[in-house]
Amino acid sequence: MLICVFYVIFWVCCVGDVRRAFEFDVVILEDESGGYVALVPSLPGCHTQGESIDEVLDSVREAIELYLETLSDEEKEEFMRQRVVGLQRVKAFA
Repeated sequence: MLICVFYVIFWVCCVGDVRRAFEFDVVILEDESGGYVALVPSLPGCHTQGESIDEVLDSVREAIELYLETLSDEEKEEFMRQRVVGLQRVKAFA
């Protein structure tokens, strides 16, 4: 299984013509079907899929933009403080 972490930067139009950059950590997982799934850990429920890395990155930018449209400025600032500090494989027995 392929796991990658990307930093996605994009512009969101704010009040007037002022634009502000937001940056999010994105986890990309290889799907069983050969495609990819992108998860944004700091935005609960924000995920998407694509057939290629380029497609999933385009899709996740759109998903993040749509997600941010639902948030107040205060909520955006709160989510921006969250960071992925690492990925670790953990063995568990079931």
